Amino acid sequence: MRVPAPKNTSLPPIPLDQCLAKSFKKSDGTVLPGRLVLNHCQIVGEVARAMISRMPDWLRTELFPAGSELIAAAHDIGKVSPTFQKKIYSALSIKDEQVLSSLKEFNAESEKLWGGHGGVSQATFDTLNPGSFVAEILGQHHGFSPNLAVYTGSSAVFGAKTWQDQRLELLAQLRECLGTENFPVVRNGLQARVLAGLTTVSDWIGSGSLFEDPSSDWRPRIEQALDNAGYVHPTVIPGLSFSEVFSDGIADFPPRETQLKLIEATTQAGIYVLEAPMGLGKTEAALYAAYQLLEKKLATGIYFALPTQLTSDKIHERVNAFLNRILADESLHKKALLVHGNAWLKFEMGEEGNPGGAWFAQGKRGILAPFAVGTVDQALMAVMNVKHGFVRTFGLAGKVVILDEVHSYDSFTGTILDELVKALRQLQCTVIILSATLTQERRNKLLDIKSTSTAYPLITALPNTSELSEIDVTSIPDAFVSITHHQDADAIEGALIRAEAGQQVLWIENTVNEAQEIFRRLSANAQGLNVSCGLLHSRFTKMDRASNENVWVTHYGKAGAETRRQQGRILVGTQVLEQSLDIDADFLVSRIAPTDMLLQRMGRLWRHSETQRPSSAQREAWILSPNLDSGIANPELAFGASAKVYAPYVLCRSLAVWQNLAQVRLPGQIRELIEATYAKQVESADMAKHFHQLEKTRSKLERFAMIGLSRNGITPSEENAQTRHSEIETTEVLLIRAYQPDRKNHGTVVTFLSGERMLIPHNGRSMTRQRWRETSASLTQSTLKVAEHLAPKPIIREQITWLGDYFYLGKPEYYEESVMLRIALVADDESLVGLAGEPVNDKYQLSYNATQGYVAKKK
Repeated sequence: MRVPAPKNTSLPPIPLDQCLAKSFKKSDGTVLPGRLVLNHCQIVGEVARAMISRMPDWLRTELFPAGSELIAAAHDIGKVSPTFQKKIYSALSIKDEQVLSSLKEFNAESEKLWGGHGGVSQATFDTLNPGSFVAEILGQHHGFSPNLAVYTGSSAVFGAKTWQDQRLELLAQLRECLGTENFPVVRNGLQARVLAGLTTVSDWIGSGSLFEDPSSDWRPRIEQALDNAGYVHPTVIPGLSFSEVFSDGIADFPPRETQLKLIEATTQAGIYVLEAPMGLGKTEAALYAAYQLLEKKLATGIYFALPTQLTSDKIHERVNAFLNRILADESLHKKALLVHGNAWLKFEMGEEGNPGGAWFAQGKRGILAPFAVGTVDQALMAVMNVKHGFVRTFGLAGKVVILDEVHSYDSFTGTILDELVKALRQLQCTVIILSATLTQERRNKLLDIKSTSTAYPLITALPNTSELSEIDVTSIPDAFVSITHHQDADAIEGALIRAEAGQQVLWIENTVNEAQEIFRRLSANAQGLNVSCGLLHSRFTKMDRASNENVWVTHYGKAGAETRRQQGRILVGTQVLEQSLDIDADFLVSRIAPTDMLLQRMGRLWRHSETQRPSSAQREAWILSPNLDSGIANPELAFGASAKVYAPYVLCRSLAVWQNLAQVRLPGQIRELIEATYAKQVESADMAKHFHQLEKTRSKLERFAMIGLSRNGITPSEENAQTRHSEIETTEVLLIRAYQPDRKNHGTVVTFLSGERMLIPHNGRSMTRQRWRETSASLTQSTLKVAEHLAPKPIIREQITWLGDYFYLGKPEYYEESVMLRIALVADDESLVGLAGEPVNDKYQLSYNATQGYVAKKK
C-alpha cells in the first residue's frame, strides 16, 4: 500500500487544545470526545511517577533512574498527527466538520504502514537524540516496533514541519507540567525493556475508567487507579514458622533437612537450584524461602512458573493456601489472592486490561500481579522479541521467580530459559529452580558456571554478591519399585484385575488421542465390574477440566481415604498427571517416555506413606514399550505417536536404560538413570542416524530461539510466539450449544454446553465494569486450546464482532494480526458444526463431551 503525500504540506496543525488522545463510549453507544493529548500524557507520566515511588529503594535505584516518568509521559506525542486526529474525530458520534475539513488530504487508514501513532512518536524523537533507547521505547508502547524505514519526524504524511513543531511544543509543556527536564540515561537493552514496560503499563492504567471523563479532575485519582490495578506492595505477617505456614491443622509439618537448607541458603537475589525427589516438598521449600524474602522486603512478589499449560490448576490451590497464611488481613491481596479463577476480576488494568483487550487474558495479567501462578511461557516471553514482551520484563523485576520442573524443557525452551535466568539476575530477581531430574550439564547451563557435585539431593546456590556453593543433603531412604514391560492388551487386563481388587490405578499416555482410545477400551471392559474409569487431559473446556480434576484428585489425593475404599478406579491421562497434581496411585501403567518423565510418573506411585492400600497392592510400574531393536530400526512404527512428542533418539536411549531393570531404587538411582540416558556416547548405525537427527533438530530449534530473542525484524504476536519445540500451532476454541441475536436488547443470547443461557451485550460498556469482566470470564470457561489442524476453520472477524468486547480479536489498524479465536456449536449428537450448521473441518470429524473432551477422528 503506497500512500501519496498530501498536496499541501504547509497546512496548519490542529491547536493542542483540540488534539484528542481519547474518545469514550457511553452506555448507550454514543462516542464522545475524551482527554486531550496533553492531558492524557500528563496523567500517564504521573501514574509512572507514582508507580516508581511505590517500588523499594533497591529496585528503583537499579532500574528506574530519574526522568523515567518523562518517557512514559511522552509516549503519545505521536497522536499530534493528522492521520490520528482524522481517525479519532471521524469516530465521534457528533462530527466536527471544521476539524475534519482541515484534515481531508490525509488518509487515516495509512497509519498501519508506520505502526500508528507510536511510529510518529519514535520518528519525532529520532530527530532529537534524547539518549540511547528512548525513541525506541516510545515507538514500542503498543507492543511492537514500528516500521520507520522511509519516514522522519517531518515527513509529509506526519504533517511535515508544522506538525513536528507542534509535537515539540507538546514536549516542552510536558516537561513543565512534570517538572522534569531531562530524559534518563538508559544503560542497556534490558533496562530499556523494563522502562518500555513501565511506559506501557502506565498508559494502560492512565487510560482506565477513572480517567475517561475529560471533565473530571484526574489528580486525586492516581493513587486509587494504582490500588485498583493491584499495584500495592503486599503486607505479610512477620515471624511465621514453616509449620505455621504449611500445617493442615491436624498434623505439624516441621521442615525436612532438604527444605531447611534451601531456606537457609536463599538470603538475597541470585539463582538457587534444588534437586530433590518427587514428593519431598520442593514447592513448600521454595514458597517459604520466598516468604522470608518478602518479610525482609527483599522481593516485590512471587511468580510461580509451571512447565506447560498441561499442568494442573491444582497448584493454584496450594499457592493460594500459602498466601492466605502469610498475608495480613489488611493486605489488598488477601481479598483477591492469586490472579486465577475469578479473583483476577477484582483488578482493573486500564484500557488493554478490559475484556476484549490484548492483556485481559488471565495468563498475561498474572505476570503483572504481585502473586501469580502461570506457565513458564509467559516468563520466557520477557526476553523474546514478541508483542508486549517488555511488559513481562517489567512485571518480573524484583520478584521471586520459581521455575518448576525445569528438567522437562527441550533444547528450544532451554535456550530461551538460559537467557531468562541471566536476565532475571539483572532484574534483581531471586530465581529458585526446582527439579527432580536435572542433568549436571543442564544445571551448569542454567547457572552459567561450572558446578561439580554429583550428590543427590543437592542445593546449588549462586547469590548475586557471593560465590557458588554446593550444599549436600543427607540421602533419603530408598523405596523399591518393581518394573516390567508389557503390551496394551496385557496392561488393560492387568489394570482391570487390580482395580476390581480395589486398587487405584493410574495410566499415563503421551498423547490425548491415545489416552482417549485407552479410556474407551477400559470403560467398555469395565462394564459390570465395580470399577470407575476417568480421563484427564488438556482438551477439555476450562470448566469441565476443573470439574474433572476436583473429582479425581479427591479420590486419589490425601482427602480421598474414605472414597478409596468404596471401589477400584482407573484414571487415564496425559502429562498433566505427571506434574503438580498431588495424586497417589496403587499401580502405575505408563507409555514409554524419556527417563525424566518416567521418574516423574513414578513419583505418583505410593506417594503417601499413610495411605491404606488393598492387600493385593504392590509398588509396581508397567511400561508399555516395543522391543528395543524394533524401536531403533523404525521408531515411528514402534513408538507410534510418542515419536512425534519425544525425540526417537531419547526414547531409544531411555528404553535401553529401562528394558533390563527388574526394579529401581528411588530416589537413590535417579541421578544414575538420568545421566545414563543423556550422557554422550559413541553410537553406531541407526542410533547414530537418530542422534544426528536430534542434533540437527536441536540446532534448528536453537536458531529459532535466538531469532526469537533477537531485537530485530518483525515482532510476532504473543499467541504466535514459540517458546517450546512444537511443529504444531495451537489455537483457542470457544464451544457453545447455540446462539441467537437479540436485537431488542442489543446483544446475542448464548447457550452454554451446560444449558445455561446468557445475554452477551454487544457493547460491554453498557454493563458495570465488574459485570463486564464476569461475562467475559463466563465465556472463557467454555474455551480450550487445540492444535490448529484439529480446530474448526478460521472465522472472519466480521462474523464474530459481537464477541469483540469479550475476546481479543486483534487490532488490524496497528498490526496485521489474524483472529486467533475459533468458534463452533456442539450439536445434540456431540458433533461440532459451524455457526450456520456447516462442517467445521475438512479432514477430521470433531466432537465434544464432558467425559472424553474434544475428540478428533480422521475422516
